[in-house]
Amino acid sequence: MLWSGRDGVCYHRTVAFTESAARRLETIGFRSTAPRRAVLKAIEGAPGPFTVEDLLGELPGVGRATVFRTIKLLQELDLLCRVPLEDGSVRYQLSEGTHHHHLVCRSCGRFTEFADLELDRRIQEQAAQHGFHLQGHSLELYGLCSACGAAGVA
Repeated sequence: MLWSGRDGVCYHRTVAFTESAARRLETIGFRSTAPRRAVLKAIEGAPGPFTVEDLLGELPGVGRATVFRTIKLLQELDLLCRVPLEDGSVRYQLSEGTHHHHLVCRSCGRFTEFADLELDRRIQEQAAQHGFHLQGHSLELYGLCSACGAAGVA
C-alpha cells in the first residue's frame, strides 16, 4: 500500500514509517535528531489512534516541544492525521494519503479515512455561493464502527 504527502512523493507501507518520515523531513531541511527519531518510532509503533500525552508517556526523555513540533511537521506533510473527537480531545494516526475525511467511532475512538470527490466539489460550491474563499476544510462523521455496532455498543 502507498501513502503520499502533500508534495506528491509516495511511500511504500513496507518501508518503515520512521525511515521514510525521517528522510522526508531531512529533504525539507530538518535534521534527523535522536529525539525526533524517537518520536517517529513511537508513532510507527502506536497500536491505534494516539494522543500527544500517549507519546509523551512513551518518551520520558523527549521534550514536549519536540513532540509537538514533530507532530505539526508530519501533519503539514500529510503523513499524520489530526482528528478532533466530539469531547474536544484530539487523536492522531498515520495518514493513508492526501485530502480525506474521517469516520470516527464514538465507542472505541478508532477512525477510518475516506475520500469523496463529489462531496469536496459540493463544499467548494457552497463556499463560492457564499463568497467565501475556502482555504481548507476537515470533516469528521461520528457513529459506531462495524465492530462496536456488532457488539451492540450503544
